Amino acid sequence: MTVPPTVEDLLRELAPQVLGALLRRHGGAFDSCEDAVQEALLAAALQWPAEGVPENPRGWLVTVANRRLVDLVRSERARRDREDRVLLATPQSALLAPAADADTAGDDSLALLFLCCHPALSRPSRVALTLRAVGGLTTAQIAAAFLVPEATMAQRISRAKQAVRESGARLRMPTPAERDERLGEVLRVLYLVFNEGYTASGGEELTAPDLSAEAIRLTRLLLRLAPDETEAAGLLALMLLTEARRLARTGPADELVPLTDQDRSRWDAALIAEGTQLLARTLPSGRVGPYQVQAAIAAVHDEAADVAATDWPQILVLYDLLTRLDPGPMVSLNRTVALAEVAGPEAALAELDALAADRRLTRHHRLLATRAHLLERLGRPEEAAEAYSEAARRTTSAPEQRHLRDKAMLLGARGTARGGRH
Repeated sequence: MTVPPTVEDLLRELAPQVLGALLRRHGGAFDSCEDAVQEALLAAALQWPAEGVPENPRGWLVTVANRRLVDLVRSERARRDREDRVLLATPQSALLAPAADADTAGDDSLALLFLCCHPALSRPSRVALTLRAVGGLTTAQIAAAFLVPEATMAQRISRAKQAVRESGARLRMPTPAERDERLGEVLRVLYLVFNEGYTASGGEELTAPDLSAEAIRLTRLLLRLAPDETEAAGLLALMLLTEARRLARTGPADELVPLTDQDRSRWDAALIAEGTQLLARTLPSGRVGPYQVQAAIAAVHDEAADVAATDWPQILVLYDLLTRLDPGPMVSLNRTVALAEVAGPEAALAELDALAADRRLTRHHRLLATRAHLLERLGRPEEAAEAYSEAARRTTSAPEQRHLRDKAMLLGARGTARGGRH
């Protein structure tokens, strides 16, 4: 079945709104409501391209989904426990009433996003449920993006729905205190989705563009529904400024191209402009958070005409601020790269040695790759080659493995040639 892009985009936008409307009407029967919504979306995908989009597409979907839910409750006699939950939670008159009036309610997408990031769920479950319920991705798509079997992802999503149900959570906007507490996790989930799309943690492909695109779409939605959330704006700016470099990250043979070697003419100027403008509107608010600082770092990189023009002292200052706002091993590791540009590789290597004591980093391939880079700059090719080789063994990303092995081979050959001259 081929669905026109305009219809597909509309259905993806409306899916969380329709699910939110059913959850609000029928309580916490997440499974039943989502099944009904999926059937309504399928019906729309079949009918709308041929018959045209209805005047009130959201109301059409809510009405059809509501009818499907009634059918599901009545027909699933083998799953009486689910039927009892829905029927006891919702008066029969409500089930049978026309649902078009739900279209006059507000957009529940933000409430649904907070529900999918409920504290009762583990972080992987929050990611999976957000992509499924709010993003509208199929279980197969999510499984493929995270390199796990579809059955495994289906179980994870099912357990997440069960955890939401058992927690007694209902679709509602959290209280101000709950919102402040859980907004950070909502942003973290979107950040993780984007990062996995921009640099896949494993597999043959360097990136998973659909995941990054979905993270950007959901962050735009969050910011549209909560325009005063400065960290949501900072996260969107960070995503845009980072996504702008995607095309330049691979070469003609799909090889990985480091930031310093990228053809900057291939960077997306429109995304850079949007990201920097968003950041310029956000920073003066005075409420600076970690995502805004990361976006500022990305902006310094993106605005430099070439590597030599990069304002490394400013980047180092921003990393110092980020270390205070959001301390962590990866922040410290990235800071050593900026330190090497400002104070030299010797100073950075000494700091890296201290970081190696952190058990979270000791065996991480990025620490080894950074060490290799610093050793290479210090003119120690044999040690650098060994570190690159070890980093290649530690990563599960095939493109990164190839890049690191190529670096090791090149430096190994250089070291052998230099030894022969002596």
